[in-house]
Amino acid sequence: MNKSLMGVILFFVAIIGIGLLGYLLWFIPGYNKAISLDEGVKSAWAQVENQLQRRNDLIPNLVNTVKGYAAQEKEIFTEVTRLRSQWGKAQSVGEKIENAGAMSNVLSRLLVVSENYPQLKSNENFLALQSQLEGTENRISVERRRYNKSVEEFNRFQRKFFGRFFARKAGVDKPAEYFKATEAAQQVPQVEF
Repeated sequence: MNKSLMGVILFFVAIIGIGLLGYLLWFIPGYNKAISLDEGVKSAWAQVENQLQRRNDLIPNLVNTVKGYAAQEKEIFTEVTRLRSQWGKAQSVGEKIENAGAMSNVLSRLLVVSENYPQLKSNENFLALQSQLEGTENRISVERRRYNKSVEEFNRFQRKFFGRFFARKAGVDKPAEYFKATEAAQQVPQVEF
């Protein structure tokens, strides 16, 4: 083989090698970012679930305390029990978000009912549970905000020019679902004096 043919072959091999190296230097960070953002969404959702589970663990104690004073409010107690069992059966993020919103609404109703019972409002167990529930609701709010921020970042990446390509290659090409307020939470409550 003559020297000029060997030089041309080496030149093309070098060009292909540089092109391949350039592709890898471009592809790997984009692929890793898609995976990282997806994991961020999953991690943030796990924290939301953690706080929702904490709330669901507090509910039986709260319900039992209120039941002792307000046994005639059976409809609310039945609804709380039904929603707690639905939480365990919920499979998708959307189902859990819907259940969490419904549970927030029914807990609000339960706490409003407690206003009708002065003995209950002064009960130490009830006050402690109400305080724990309030703290948990605040934690849920913080974790929802973090989750929605992760979803926003992930979905924004997917909508960018090469982001969709990387998300497809990583197998995470479905947009994440936001944790939105339920329709009932968006309605203005009626206050009557």
